[in-house]
Amino acid sequence: MKALKWLDQHFEEALMVLLLVLISCIELIQVIFRNLPFVPALTWAEEFCRFCWIWSVFVSLPYTIRKGSMLRVSVLLDLFPAVVRSAINVAVDLITAAAMLLLGYHSVGVVAKIFESGETSPAMLWPMWIVYSIMLLGFFLGAIRGIQQAIIHIRHFRDEGESTIEQTMREAEEEAEAAQRAEGGNA
Repeated sequence: MKALKWLDQHFEEALMVLLLVLISCIELIQVIFRNLPFVPALTWAEEFCRFCWIWSVFVSLPYTIRKGSMLRVSVLLDLFPAVVRSAINVAVDLITAAAMLLLGYHSVGVVAKIFESGETSPAMLWPMWIVYSIMLLGFFLGAIRGIQQAIIHIRHFRDEGESTIEQTMREAEEEAEAAQRAEGGNA
């Protein structure tokens, strides 16, 4: 059960960190090798890092849905009563899940066409369907996260919740308290 809870909370984070570490290490090795005359350059490094950046975009999609950090005009929501805000949040979550399912459905066709073409990447000679398969993971996991957020919002439908202004004020107070603690520890 702990493993499932960890995956729920950190799966996308772990993948994004792994991709960022891979990008950093490969680029560092590439720079070092490029400046050593007796070591051949890594011809595949730039392509691999480009793929990792693209993968990180598709992995970040379900992450932003799960964390509720997608771009929204939440100030408008603050004008409505809590019940209306909750209903709008549920509707947005369901629309997001439906959009992710639709994009995932169409990405299956894209990956299938690339698989049939037998296309490979220029430097690493990887089958391109493997590179494009991250779309499936990103969109379908985004749909799951959208449904998950809708369920969370339905469970807490009657909760008042914080408005954007209240949340911003609370975060500012927490930052000020943390700064005071840090100053007290340095004195």
